[in-house]
Amino acid sequence: MLNDGTGFKKVYIATGFTDLRRGIDGLARTIRFQFHLDPYDKHTLFLFCGRRTDRIKGLLWEGGGFLLLYKRIENGNFRWPRTKGEALEITADQYQMLMQGLEIIAKAVKYTEEQLNTVDKSFLIHLLLQQEQLEALTKELHASNEKMQLLMEQVILGKQNRFGRSSEKMEDTGQIRFREVDGSIVFFNEAEAVSDLSVSEPEDLELRSPRQPKRKGKKEADLSGLPIRRIDHYLSETELEEEFGEKGWKQLPDAISRKYRFVPAKVEVEEHHIGVYASKTDEHMVKADHPKSLLHGSLVSPSLAVAIINGKYVNAVPLYRLEQEFQRYGLQITRQHMANWCIRLGEEYLSVLYDHLHEELYSCHVIQADETPVLVNHDGRKAGSKSWMWVYRSGHLYHNRQIVLYEYQQTRNASHPREFLKGYDGICVTDGYQVCHTLEKEIQAIYREEGKLNALSSDERLKQRQAVIKPLVDAFFAYLKNIKVSRKDKFGDAVGYALNQEKYLRVFLTDEDVPIDNNASERAIRAFVSGRKTGR
Repeated sequence: MLNDGTGFKKVYIATGFTDLRRGIDGLARTIRFQFHLDPYDKHTLFLFCGRRTDRIKGLLWEGGGFLLLYKRIENGNFRWPRTKGEALEITADQYQMLMQGLEIIAKAVKYTEEQLNTVDKSFLIHLLLQQEQLEALTKELHASNEKMQLLMEQVILGKQNRFGRSSEKMEDTGQIRFREVDGSIVFFNEAEAVSDLSVSEPEDLELRSPRQPKRKGKKEADLSGLPIRRIDHYLSETELEEEFGEKGWKQLPDAISRKYRFVPAKVEVEEHHIGVYASKTDEHMVKADHPKSLLHGSLVSPSLAVAIINGKYVNAVPLYRLEQEFQRYGLQITRQHMANWCIRLGEEYLSVLYDHLHEELYSCHVIQADETPVLVNHDGRKAGSKSWMWVYRSGHLYHNRQIVLYEYQQTRNASHPREFLKGYDGICVTDGYQVCHTLEKEIQAIYREEGKLNALSSDERLKQRQAVIKPLVDAFFAYLKNIKVSRKDKFGDAVGYALNQEKYLRVFLTDEDVPIDNNASERAIRAFVSGRKTGR
């Protein structure tokens, strides 16, 4: 099908790198949530390529199910576009060129010396002069940008010294700080920073009693100081007779599977004894049912994974401190192993939950959003470049349906929330401008009345807002329109902002599910920045 190009009418290629370990569900989620296309579009083929460009995968919906296609070139590579990941529709001719290992995106033409000799010399001189002028203008623009950045820094510092709190002059309280670990500044992206895929899984359990240090060079830990919880998985007599016939089986040595198991204040080994049985008449063998490994080839158990994720991402404990804590329990695992586990668990399990919650979020009539700055090193940009963590959550008035999702982006561009909420048909509540907090004293009465309505039903809340809160809001905007303020201070900016956004600030009066403010998303983002002090 891939060779002859039959069975489909349109072809999209996922430019950039794609993890080809993903199956049908993973590729379908990529098509839907990353490229915002319909994976169920009949007669549309989606192609993916990994870092090894000698093989590709294809996904095609045939009406009753997906068809997963695979193609590999024995000699040579696919000329795959490596631009930023996007879904690029290609023509039939481009598809055939791609299958033959040819470039599908035209490159700049390179002329030979003989061809250049045929070009008019005055035209070449004109091009050379234009290039020199362009280089000169580029240098001037670069110098102007540097001067502008210096002036902007002076303006920001001047505003901070004039309007900011004295205790915060030397620190941006909204900025996340990171701790230096082994020469790298890490906190938010600590798992990626300390992850080392070249570090293999420990060959066996490396546990020891805190009072009996492990001897150097010893590969297998001494388990005598730790309790072992044995869990048997055997077949009953009835099951064995159904499998092998009466007296037609014999007991072989158990297959033993050991996993790290985390128990508060102690660590024990979870040892699974799995019954293995063989026929006396032939080579037929069976094993008793037993739990599958959380991560293939890894010793991590669900309880240990929960302890690591809870400590790192909920309690904001850096991995190096978790490593020290586990060492006190006698468990020898490095932060590199924990980082690798966190990343794999996120890719194999939590990404599925994230995509499901993302889809569920679209069913909420009201969504709240916020963002906070974050410093991330080693992302291809200059060290110390500012990035942003965005949070999207269901409206906080949906008490029985709370969804909170985080998304990392390198910029604060408005295109990010538009892309994340592409196709959403509802209300998104966000902060238009932080100076609105300057008017808190003027709106205390409105907040007091709104606070009394939290426990009411949606219909009753809307009635009370119209009867009690709307007159207060009307009086508030009448007050703003009559006062005279200077546009040079924060209060003036706040008044101007409130008047310009009056239409949107009044929405909560006509929609019972819209909150009065965006504090819920700010609380959600605060959970992310709560580890700032521990990361210093």
